[in-house]
Amino acid sequence: MTMIQIILIALFIYLGSIGSIVGNTFGWYTLGRPIVASLVVGVIMGDIPTALVVGVPLQIMYMGNVTPGGAVAWDLSYATYIGTAGALVFGAGLGTTEVIGLAVVFAGIGGLVGQLMWNISYAANLPLNRIAQKYANEGATNKMYIPNVLLGQLIGFACRFIPAVLVLTSMTAASGQADFATLIPGWVTTLLGIFGGMMASLGMGIILSFLLKKQYHFVIFLAGFILITYFNLSTMAVAVVGIITAVLYYTIITGKEHA
Repeated sequence: MTMIQIILIALFIYLGSIGSIVGNTFGWYTLGRPIVASLVVGVIMGDIPTALVVGVPLQIMYMGNVTPGGAVAWDLSYATYIGTAGALVFGAGLGTTEVIGLAVVFAGIGGLVGQLMWNISYAANLPLNRIAQKYANEGATNKMYIPNVLLGQLIGFACRFIPAVLVLTSMTAASGQADFATLIPGWVTTLLGIFGGMMASLGMGIILSFLLKKQYHFVIFLAGFILITYFNLSTMAVAVVGIITAVLYYTIITGKEHA
């Protein structure tokens, strides 16, 4: 990666965080989502197809990611931007499943770094309360933007941009030492591929556990799976069949209720 690419990716890691300058809707809930993050990294690094191949399973893996009670167990923005960038940097010469597994490994590294920086950010923001209280006691409402906006954003930017630059720079330096694909033993690439598939299955399983409330729901899911796998229908075609089935089911049920 060039220094410009590193700076741009690090900047989006900040923009895709909770409380960034662009707001949570466009930031955390848009730029911070794996599929969007992978597209951004793909545009920056000039390899959109590979980035999206990585982004889709990462999106599935982390769809069940929750933060109960405000506890940040995993920094999604850090994980996906670092994971996608790492897969593009080190994935040359590897197969699709191995690249996905590689992305999971680097996403784990990014997620842990992000989690650490969240805790540091929380601690660094504590003194801002005293500054805000001081301005409130003085009635200086025109200065409240200093702790609430200016200093808060500076702390958030520093805790995300600077570590991201360091991590991405280290990755780039390591990638320049040798062809990474030739250094990985065959059993490791196989393990990465299996691990990547398992994580995607785990993410899908978490989602299905929320969606499938009744036993017949699982039958409907299997019907869609069979249509795609064995009848080679596209996802859009199966979605249309699902809509038609839902409309017919609703019409029959409501007709019986009013009969």
